[in-house]
Amino acid sequence: MSTPIFKGAAVALVTPMKADGSVNYEKLDELIEFQISGKTDAIVACGTTGEASTLSHEEHLNVIRHTVKKVAGRVPVIAGTGSNSTETAIYLSVEAEKAGADALLLVTPYYNKATQKGLVEHFVKTAEAVKIPVILYNVPSRTGCNIQPATVKKINERAKNVVAIKEASGDISQVAQLASIMDEDFAIYSGNDDQIVPILSLGGLGVISVLSNIAPKQTHDIVATYLDGDIKTSRKLQLEAFDIIKSLFCEVNPIPVKTALNLMGMEAGPLRLPLTEMEAANVERLKNSLVNYGIEVAHNQVIKFNDLTKD
Repeated sequence: MSTPIFKGAAVALVTPMKADGSVNYEKLDELIEFQISGKTDAIVACGTTGEASTLSHEEHLNVIRHTVKKVAGRVPVIAGTGSNSTETAIYLSVEAEKAGADALLLVTPYYNKATQKGLVEHFVKTAEAVKIPVILYNVPSRTGCNIQPATVKKINERAKNVVAIKEASGDISQVAQLASIMDEDFAIYSGNDDQIVPILSLGGLGVISVLSNIAPKQTHDIVATYLDGDIKTSRKLQLEAFDIIKSLFCEVNPIPVKTALNLMGMEAGPLRLPLTEMEAANVERLKNSLVNYGIEVAHNQVIKFNDLTKD
């Protein structure tokens, strides 16, 4: 049986930014150290939570390179290199492999979408361009495109380095169907923080998590206790996190999680348009959820940043 890329909780890491909207590499270093000290099992750079869609290609690859260098082999680094353009996905994937990424995370094509046949060709062509492992990322709520279980199997059969999927469809029946047709070597990771235990119960190996940005140890423990056979404790930890998870998704990700980090005093910085600062009522909800979850709020007010649309 092949060794999975990771077991446990991988953080879908935010990309911290300065007030002028440029990437803040000093804060990125701090966030990486916070994650590793909190027992994060892997780090995903430039996923959805990392605002990859508004990073230039140069920024995107520089964040991946910087993360690989800073992590220095302590945990796997998974590079988000998906695109709605197969040519772009191949370019980013090849460069991420050169940078030393341990694996890739490839989201389904968005906006132009694809047929199931098109998905097979897109993922196979991209995976064939590299030698490192590939994780498919199924998130139809954001892309308008769902990878059917039979399609995942076809991709895996043609591209053997496609070894896992981040399942964020929210459809537990679909995940069960996928688990029933795939070999045991194929890893299934939850893409939703509120469905970690349900997916573990179907044979999943962990989660690629937004929650881990603010609570790496707690998220790691949800998975670790389950895999150690202590399902009761795992379930308890999952349910204890229910309110904070809902608050982290009360506005589109990563608006709330970046706001949470700023409230915690970790200076993740602003978001890039079209994402904007969080609504005041939702900030209050988020603050209450943080406190109830046992996370200290260092700033009562969210840091206000310059209007990035100005010259």
